[in-house]
Amino acid sequence: MTDSPLVLVANAGDGTVSTFRLDGGRLERLAVSDGLTGCSTFAVDAARDLVYAGVKGEPAGILTLSLDRDSGRLTPQSRLDLPDGGMNYLALTHDGAGLLGASYGGGYGISCAIADGVVGEPVSKIEFPNLHSVLPSEDGRFAYFVSLGADLVAQYALADDHQLVPLTPETVAAPAGSGPRHLVLNDAQDAVYVLTEFSGEVLHYGRDSTTGELTLRGAATAYDTAKGLGHSEFGADPLANHYIWGADLHFGAGGTRLWSSERTESTLGAVAVAEDGSVSAPERFTVTETQPRGFAISPDGAHLVAAGERSTTVSLYAVQDDELELLEQVETGNGANWVRFV
Repeated sequence: MTDSPLVLVANAGDGTVSTFRLDGGRLERLAVSDGLTGCSTFAVDAARDLVYAGVKGEPAGILTLSLDRDSGRLTPQSRLDLPDGGMNYLALTHDGAGLLGASYGGGYGISCAIADGVVGEPVSKIEFPNLHSVLPSEDGRFAYFVSLGADLVAQYALADDHQLVPLTPETVAAPAGSGPRHLVLNDAQDAVYVLTEFSGEVLHYGRDSTTGELTLRGAATAYDTAKGLGHSEFGADPLANHYIWGADLHFGAGGTRLWSSERTESTLGAVAVAEDGSVSAPERFTVTETQPRGFAISPDGAHLVAAGERSTTVSLYAVQDDELELLEQVETGNGANWVRFV
């Protein structure tokens, strides 16, 4: 066994997850695990080597899989059926005892308790149009859901039994028509950043770490403005109209860069984060895998792996501040859209 990190990539088109080992600046594909129909999100409990994967079907569901770090294989352990629609985003509480999910098509969010890797029936369910992502705070006391359809962030306290208790107010607005999509919390836990799909911005929300409440502070453009992209709108085809199509968002090492992806021009760019939490637009962009819905950055910040919905490879980059150096491209599968380091 080696201490080199693993990288998991969901290939929704094939219904598989590829497992890679990152070693010496190279990606080695160890295994491809199948039986994961339409998988486009998963959450990893690295301490227990468990993966919780959202799958489509009739009904959709959440699969618990065990990860063998030597072989890279994922083995199914249990399943929770979701008759109201599949998950677009899954996130674990820090202790691995709770799972949060957001369903775009179903327009609902859930919180579930986990016992011995088995995901229990939802203990809470919320409803907003086109929920796209959810994350808990590091201390497990709060949770934040992003609604693309309603242009808002919903904020909750997480009770000991994982019930979602609305804060006052329950929701915080995003700019009208911006289409908030993915969110991250900073290491200090005093800020939440949201990438918008339609306007291509990173929104900065200040966060009260005691009450959990958010306040919109500012925003920065996150897409390449030199490409002539138009502001997108719900239901429009972004490729046919050459519209902004924001996708994924992750912090780089040190918390001074927020990397984001845009799918129409297939770019990655790094929004700068100042000491006061304010954000400013990227100075350069890197063209990457076609239609990059998902990417991830290694825990040490040295590498980035990007996947494209319209390519069958992933790209491995060396990261230096806000620049990317392509090291290699490696085959993964069809419809790759979710990447996580383990």
